[in-house]
Amino acid sequence: MFREMRRHGQQLPESECAEILRRAPRGVLAVLGDDGYPYAVPLDFVYEGGKLYFHCAGEGHKIDAIRRCDKATFCVMDAGERTPGEWWLTFRSVIVFGRVRILDDRAEVLERVRALGLKYAAPDYVETELQRDGKRVQCLELTVEHMTGKRVREK
Repeated sequence: MFREMRRHGQQLPESECAEILRRAPRGVLAVLGDDGYPYAVPLDFVYEGGKLYFHCAGEGHKIDAIRRCDKATFCVMDAGERTPGEWWLTFRSVIVFGRVRILDDRAEVLERVRALGLKYAAPDYVETELQRDGKRVQCLELTVEHMTGKRVREK
């Protein structure tokens, strides 16, 4: 169903892909948008148990697209590194394919949004935000069906 990577020598093992997903600060979620156009949006996220979680508003382009078609991709890349004296960058990227569901259980939404918030902020800040906006926040869950990672050396 999913294509194999063409450049096998650059492929990362699944464990390294998972580590990149745990550490990456943001990525880009792509869904099938209006009139068949791709819609890609940068998002904060957290990776737990083979799933990615995103917080968002309860309405908008992304939510409408997911309601029409739950298939999505998510891509991240690390900051990369440059060898002194060389102009090119070596970086790692991960692309995830899967299906997105809009979480509807409020307790689960708050649990996942809390985990996401703790990736980026102090616990007291996260709790204050959840108290203020917890009733309105929405959470998306992307279940990983296929994942590939690649080490790229630009040259």
